[in-house]
Amino acid sequence: MTVKKFRYIYGPVPSWRLGRSLGIDPVSKGRKVCSYDCIYCQVGKTGLLTDERHHFIDCEDIIKELNSLPPLTIDTVTFSGAGEPTLAANLGEMIRAVKQTRKEKVAVITNSSLLPRKDVQEDLSSADLVVAKLDAPTQDVFSSVNAPFKTVKLADIISGLKSFRNVYQGKLALQIMFIGENKACAEDIAQIVKSIRPDEVQINTPLRPCRVNPLSEAELDRVGIYFRGVSTVFVYKAEKKTVAPLSDGDTLKRRGKVL
Repeated sequence: MTVKKFRYIYGPVPSWRLGRSLGIDPVSKGRKVCSYDCIYCQVGKTGLLTDERHHFIDCEDIIKELNSLPPLTIDTVTFSGAGEPTLAANLGEMIRAVKQTRKEKVAVITNSSLLPRKDVQEDLSSADLVVAKLDAPTQDVFSSVNAPFKTVKLADIISGLKSFRNVYQGKLALQIMFIGENKACAEDIAQIVKSIRPDEVQINTPLRPCRVNPLSEAELDRVGIYFRGVSTVFVYKAEKKTVAPLSDGDTLKRRGKVL
């Protein structure tokens, strides 16, 4: 059977957070376009480090690919990919169009860098689920772990997360990637998380190949102690559904090795 080449869609992948997840990359440009250059990123170094929103892909092209899919059993359509999805200036239009085209819930996985912006909050308001990153309690740790674009400040992100929480009607999850560089900050991160009041906290460590080593399950359990009283899911304990990607190559370049 000939495998169709998709330019913007990848997966489905067995996501421990989202079930069978069909990915959409709204900034597909053949290189990673992001506002961070995280040391644990599974798709490698950032090709274009920026915090400016642009129109990368026409919404109609995304819908054409969705309409060309064979029958699939999926749980979530997820905006993610090789870069930061909120850099797409037409992200809100894409989310609304996908919701009119597919019956599944729509999620966005964001690094949170643009959440202080009202236009970004408005775009994300159309999603059923927003998974937002928070890996650090201070600017120094933020710079070390996430290597953000020079104008991106942690204090603004925390303020943006709080204001978004106050207006967003969908499910807000905070994802925290714990590695050696920030595991000692778990208590401080937990205090910030509790002030944001997310619906869920996702305790993660990089299990796919990257530049740093993951924490062990025992280490992650010790980190989790500080998040008691908050609804949490842990990467080592979460169930993964069986699913195979339509195109291994398209999925690999946007997600790294599929586990």
